[in-house]
Amino acid sequence: VRGRGGNMKYRALRLDVGNVAWGSENCTKKVRILDVVYNASSNELVRTKTLCKNAIIQIDGQPFKQWYLKKYGVDLGRKKGAPKKDKKEEGKEGKEGEKKEEEEKVSKHVIAKRKAREAKHKLDQAIEDQFQSGRLLACISSRPGQSGRIDGYVLEGEELTFYKRKLEKKRK
Repeated sequence: VRGRGGNMKYRALRLDVGNVAWGSENCTKKVRILDVVYNASSNELVRTKTLCKNAIIQIDGQPFKQWYLKKYGVDLGRKKGAPKKDKKEEGKEGKEGEKKEEEEKVSKHVIAKRKAREAKHKLDQAIEDQFQSGRLLACISSRPGQSGRIDGYVLEGEELTFYKRKLEKKRK
């Protein structure tokens, strides 16, 4: 769309992916947008799944989960009490199981780095719970109707608890 002064605006007619930043981890990934769950201005925008600035969206957490596994060596999707796969199950997978074992071989230097990082690092329990379901709550920080793309950030801390409360009220 042509704007005033000959400038161009790019409309976001249909978007399913966007760049989302995880602020506390200083990490940005391209993720799939699953749903619009909350908008402060109108429930009509939630019902029609309209993407606009400051809308709370549900995103796929897989790219962040893979990044976290690579950096810290911790699988966020797994519950702490859940056992890892035993060798019998891996044998059933056949060649796929062998490939996974080869990928998991890392040098002692990398293992030492991961342990040092993990010792200094503590992840918020609310975010861990979201990774269990595989879906994260994020806020859109760009204006998709102007730029034609979505940028946002993962909700954390007080902001996350605030919107969780809002969503619980809305469901009742």
